[in-house]
Formats: sequence, C-alpha cells, structure tokens
Amino acid sequence: MTPAPLDLPTISLAPKVLLHDHLDGGLRPGTVLELARDVGYEDLPAEDVPGLASWFRDAADSGSLVRYLETFTHTVAVMQTAAALERVARECAEDLADDGVVYAEVRFAPEQHLEAGLTLDEVVEAVLRGFADGTAHAADRGRKIQVRTLVTAMRHAARSREIAELAVRFRHRGVAGFDIAGAEAGYPPSRHLDAFEYMRANNAPFTIHAGEAFGLPSIHEAISFCGADRLGHGVRVIEDIVLPAGTDLAAGAFPDAQLGDVANYVRDKRIPLELCPSSNVQTGAVESLVTHPFNVLARLRFRVTVNTDNRLMSDTTMSRECKVLVDQFDYGWADLERFTVNAMKSAFIHFDERLAIIDDVIKPGYAVLIG
Repeated sequence: MTPAPLDLPTISLAPKVLLHDHLDGGLRPGTVLELARDVGYEDLPAEDVPGLASWFRDAADSGSLVRYLETFTHTVAVMQTAAALERVARECAEDLADDGVVYAEVRFAPEQHLEAGLTLDEVVEAVLRGFADGTAHAADRGRKIQVRTLVTAMRHAARSREIAELAVRFRHRGVAGFDIAGAEAGYPPSRHLDAFEYMRANNAPFTIHAGEAFGLPSIHEAISFCGADRLGHGVRVIEDIVLPAGTDLAAGAFPDAQLGDVANYVRDKRIPLELCPSSNVQTGAVESLVTHPFNVLARLRFRVTVNTDNRLMSDTTMSRECKVLVDQFDYGWADLERFTVNAMKSAFIHFDERLAIIDDVIKPGYAVLIG
C-alpha cells in the first residue's frame, strides 16, 4: 500500500496525544470577545475576531517568556465564572477532538480564577464539567477523545502545597496530576518542595515547567531535587549535549554527540520532554525552528513528545505542530507514530489505560496511514 500524504488535512486525521496544553492559552478568539462582553471586561486590545487573533499571535512573538505570559492577562480576566470556565473547557475538548487528538492533558491554574468569588474546588468542578460536556459532544460527532486536567500552581506565588492537595483531592474525578508554571528566572522549582513531597507521599504524578526560559540549572533542580515525572518543555537539556561544529540539526543520526550528566540522566530515566516547537521559538527558548533541538533529541532517543503549549498565542494545533516538524526534519508517518506513542506512554493515567489507547487507537490509526 502507498503511504498517505503527509499534508495538514491528513495529519489532522491521525490519532494524536497532547500532554502540554494550557486551558487559558487555547480559547477561541470569538469566545474571548463574547465572554468579555458578558462580564464587562473593556481592556481587550481588539474588538473583532481577526484583529484579536492577530494581536495574541503578534504579542506572543516577542522572544521573551515574560512578555509572552502577559498575553494571559486577557484570557484569565474572562474566565472568572463557573459558566465561563465550563464553556472554555467544553470548547477546548471539542477543538482538540476535531484536530484528531485522542487523549489530552490540559492544565490550568485554579488560583487565577477566584476573582468573582469561586473557591478552588468550584473552579476545578466547573472545568471538569466542561471537559465532560465537550467530550460527549465530540463523541456524538464520531470524534472520541479522553481529556484529563493538570492543576497548576504559579511558581511566583505561595499556594503550591494547597494546589497539590487539590490535585490529590480530585485525582479520581478527572485531575491527572500537578504542575508548576510561570516565569522561571528567580523562582526555582525547589521553592515548592513541600508540594512535590506531598504529591510523592500520595503516589501522585507531577510535571514541572523547566528548561524553557532559565536553562539547565532549572532542569537539574526539577529532576534531582524535586523528582519531576516529566519536564514541561525541557528543551534546554540540549545545553548539556556537545555536537561537533557545523552539525546539521536535521541529520538522521548524531553518532558524535557527547552527553553530560544531566542529559544522560534524563535519557537514561526516560523522563519525558514536553516539547512545544512553535512556543519554544516565541518565548526565546530556541532561536528558530531551524535550530530547534527536537530532531537531535529525537534521534538520540530521548523521550520526546509534541505539544501545542498555547494554541491561541501560537495560532497552532497539534496537527500544525506535527506538520512543522515534518517540513523541518523530513519526518514520516513512522516518526509521528513514535512521538505519539512516547506521549501516551508518558500520560498520567494507569498503565492499562495507556496500553489500551496505544494498542486499540494509535497503532491501528497509523497502520492505515503508513500503508
């Protein structure tokens, strides 16, 4: 059989797994406008859908994580009621399903949605209701998806232990794990050791944003002091890998690569990297897609996964992120399948559930495409 074409419409049909996606970074521009009108929020930088979509994309293209994070002021502002949170979560599940995502872990910070009087528990309950509705609506259209959430603590705040307790409290109701996020410089993950210790004490998984804006020390702390199960981004682990001068980053193998202690540990322990190609360029974690280390890490057999990070800010989808990698590194269907299986192996659900999706959904789906 002839392999299916590696174009965007066909990639959108392939089963995909998403581990790193922010709820407040994936709103539809039209929803932002409507919710802003509903709550009387008057500070949006544009008044129509095309203009607002362009503003988010352009504002995120600063090359600075701090500037990138400023765009969330507007999305978080319109996500302060249970109804708004339900709607955003429902639309998120529907949009991901329409893009061929079969399993997703979507993260958000409950502490940022309390301005209208909701409690932390009420925020989580609203989001979970939205995901359940979106999943059901997608299934009615023949698009099956499983969505779990990660509750995120903001690294510049002091509520990480409280958010970790929230994660454990809702662990059997749709919350798959815990995360910390926010500006990395000046806010090392080791400041939140009590939260990570609480998660480990309760046999609950967690990921840490590390190795994006700050670099290798951030990764070292996340894995060595905090015990992260996954690395949010982790792209700058490349700083612990020495390649000969002039190495073609799109090559098919890197036999002369020299790995340092941190890089070896990440690879040896199969610690998943939640790589987000487009976002990594926008935040300045890497200079360009041409110099993105995704291919080096993939060819060196790190457990790389493909992710969107923030679909609104990056004007992206999982299919587009896959197509970017196909175009840049000449990947085929077998490569995309491997990255998808990597992600499913790394999901924060039980082994038998992961295996069922791999065997019953991912492998049959790619078998048809590979030909």
